[in-house]
Amino acid sequence: MKRRIADLLVTATVAVWTLAPIVWVVSLSLKPASLQNDGRFLPASPTLENYTGLFTNPMFTTALRNSVGISLIATTVSVIVAVFAAYAIARLRFRGNGAVLGLALGLTMFPAIALVGPLFTLWTDLGLFDTWLGLIIPYVSFSLPLAIWLMTAFFRTIPWDLEESAQMDGATRLQALLRVIIPVAAPGVVTTFLLTFLACWGEFLFAISLTSTDQSRTVPAALAFFTGESEFQQPYGAIAAAALMVTVPVVILVLLSQRRIVAGLTSGAVKG
Repeated sequence: MKRRIADLLVTATVAVWTLAPIVWVVSLSLKPASLQNDGRFLPASPTLENYTGLFTNPMFTTALRNSVGISLIATTVSVIVAVFAAYAIARLRFRGNGAVLGLALGLTMFPAIALVGPLFTLWTDLGLFDTWLGLIIPYVSFSLPLAIWLMTAFFRTIPWDLEESAQMDGATRLQALLRVIIPVAAPGVVTTFLLTFLACWGEFLFAISLTSTDQSRTVPAALAFFTGESEFQQPYGAIAAAALMVTVPVVILVLLSQRRIVAGLTSGAVKG
């Protein structure tokens, strides 16, 4: 009984600790600009003016379009490349495939801030600064190692008799991969796509360092440039509303795909 009460207390503490900042952001987004500093935790007179104002703000709508486009392109490229690279590592026997996988894991831990300065100079010289391509390239570079690592783990759980049977029926190795192996590995592909998309969607460092206008600036970076109606007004409500508008769809997507993500992440846990 005491243990159950202790578990409930710990769970309640973690829930309050986790949800309190979210509730605070929701409260700010529902407060009118004139009552942002009224000292109340919850709004006395909730309003949706911060949300309606977002979609009349060209900075937000342009940044939202940039976020969706850049994240989807970078994620798609990363997953396609990762599928073939992971298949080669998991299936083909060549010297150093273990080192390649270890290098991919090591690159996921590389500090991105170390590349911002050189990339800024290089992108300016190449004309890639403040462009979609100038963000897609580093997004792919940093999401690809994780995607390769995940896809390799998924491919290793697949019985390769399936591929050999397809080849005995006349399929080439590429046809066996596309028509037999990838459909079996669909939970892993979906999991990799979602995790890569989330990493690209929330990326801030490159988005703020490699852009200078609304032309390619994504939402996480654009939030830093939100202004109020006057220079003396802090747009806390608009920033909170924008943060929720770009967070809630992702949370819903993850909740809807939760079972598939868990299945994908644990698919390699019971087989060495």
